[in-house]
Amino acid sequence: MMIKFAYTILYVTDVASSISFYETAFGLQRRFISPDQDYAELVTGETTISFASKDLANTNLSEGFIESNSASKPFGIEIGFAVDDVEQTLNDALKAGALLVEKPKTKPWGQTVAYVKDIDGFLIEICTSMEG
Repeated sequence: MMIKFAYTILYVTDVASSISFYETAFGLQRRFISPDQDYAELVTGETTISFASKDLANTNLSEGFIESNSASKPFGIEIGFAVDDVEQTLNDALKAGALLVEKPKTKPWGQTVAYVKDIDGFLIEICTSMEG
């Protein structure tokens, strides 16, 4: 039996705005956006980041879900982007509308890490790669 982590779907208010944020903030490219703009995917390598409208998500989850928003504390989960330049990527994300959660810090193992929330309140880690 083969199991592969294929994608993460973020439930958002406005799919087109959310995907535009990730294109601007992180230089990612869209792979697909549905004609009614209730679902979209970004090209991110082997694992896809997808976006679904909250309305679409409610059709899949009969008992609903907890909605993310930028005014609340982030959920206990994050999206991580390994980058060459944390400061530059952080600045680009902030210019695109991200909210600063934690300024860059160097961890004892040498990795530099910063945190922002996207325009929908989802937590994003911007970090250098782990050296093995």
